[in-house]
Amino acid sequence: MTAARSIFLVEDNSTIRQHLIPALEDLSSAKVMATAETEDEAIGWLAGHKGQWDLAVVDLFLRQGNGLAVVNWCNGRESHQRVVVLTNYARPDARQRCLDAGADRVFDKSIELDEFFEFCATDLGA
Repeated sequence: MTAARSIFLVEDNSTIRQHLIPALEDLSSAKVMATAETEDEAIGWLAGHKGQWDLAVVDLFLRQGNGLAVVNWCNGRESHQRVVVLTNYARPDARQRCLDAGADRVFDKSIELDEFFEFCATDLGA
């Protein structure tokens, strides 16, 4: 039996976290191992857990700082690690900035949740 894949969630909205964590764990057979609400918390956690996560799910707008800086910090990650942006602000220019910063994919929270969960399930080997 393989170990559960691990997810790091960067999201400052507690209601979204409360709904997203069980959905991610159910639909992707993965475990959310940690969360962060700010850019500094996220980068601090990532710095202390290099190579220990499989998927980072990052919102763009955080309580402090922004998700784009978190995505950029993840450059140089290991080949098995993926970074996706899950945001309400997925306009074409924002999507391109996320991809340019190193995101593997960008999903709109309001209309692309099915695609997001499908990516998680497929990419995490559920």
